Amino acid sequence: MASYIASIAQAAHHAITSLLNIAEVKPGSTLAIDIPLKENEADKTFTLEGLSGKNIIVGVPGAFTGTCSAQIPGYIKNYEQFKEKGIKDIYVLAVNDVFVLKAWKESLAPNGTPIRFISDDRGAFAGTHGLLFDATHLLGGPRAKRFVLVTEDTKITHVAIEAVPSELTITAAEKILPLL
Repeated sequence: MASYIASIAQAAHHAITSLLNIAEVKPGSTLAIDIPLKENEADKTFTLEGLSGKNIIVGVPGAFTGTCSAQIPGYIKNYEQFKEKGIKDIYVLAVNDVFVLKAWKESLAPNGTPIRFISDDRGAFAGTHGLLFDATHLLGGPRAKRFVLVTEDTKITHVAIEAVPSELTITAAEKILPLL
């Protein structure tokens, strides 16, 4: 009986993940700016309403994972070069809780960084943009795909999505910088 219930729960989980992943983000799409996100406190949310200028949103499957921890230092290291190319803000977004993201930020940039680490703890932002995948077998549930969105105000001008979330081929800072 328990395995039957577990099977039903797993099927429901996969169905919900698929439903959340119905949108297709592409250049020219409008960024969903009204979705609650968290940055520094678990009980305080904010949205991207009022987003202006050129910005980068870097989506990662999980804080403290190997590939993610190899990817984000490139954005930290090249932050000033991104600014010189007209980037106003860089956001690192993950389907992790705010406490994990704060700890990860501190471990990657112990002396601080202006890059904002954003918790999409329910996967609503990633799901709305079609950027969720089922990572239950490795990370316990749906996670953000490895992606980069470049925006001009709320318009998406460039999209890079890794075909395999554990690989870092087109979303590394060194690959995005020349595109700006």
